[in-house]
Amino acid sequence: MKWSTEIALLQSRGVTFERGLTDAELSAAEERVGCRFPPDLHSFLQGALPTGQGWPDWREPDSQCITDRLDWPADGIAFDITNNVFWWPAWGNKPSALADAIALMRERVGEAPKLIPICRHVYLSAEPGVAGNPALSVYQTDIIYGGRDLGEYLRRILSGEEWPLPRCDEVRRIRFWSELIEWNDGCI
Repeated sequence: MKWSTEIALLQSRGVTFERGLTDAELSAAEERVGCRFPPDLHSFLQGALPTGQGWPDWREPDSQCITDRLDWPADGIAFDITNNVFWWPAWGNKPSALADAIALMRERVGEAPKLIPICRHVYLSAEPGVAGNPALSVYQTDIIYGGRDLGEYLRRILSGEEWPLPRCDEVRRIRFWSELIEWNDGCI
């Protein structure tokens, strides 16, 4: 896939780029996340690496920034369990001890498809391992579809224009994450 349109759009918005990731660098990033990156993200990062605020530096996959970004989805859900009385019924009865509830949630999130950081609080699911997974905007349990796929997310968010968010029936369903989005009224 060619990314020249998206890269030009990002550059027009002040995003800088370094040379794309080598095979070895991409393998190190995938090893850190614990999964293969979908083909569209793979080709985007090998074509050019966006840098600067909000963009993960995949040349430093063991950095605290990457660790924080990988922890963000579960940490946000933990925040809502602790502070906003959130509990997803699909997890069964909520344990009475907060620590046990958080541990159960982390176990369930750990069983879900891995989320790969794209930019700020936007992620791409590693599953299925094909191009076209929806971009997920993850902010605590306020999770919505930010684009039908990586390309649409980059064009939509960075164009400066109003685009309607994709409807739930317009995106590929992602095990666990789509169910949580729909249950939590994150669909339009």
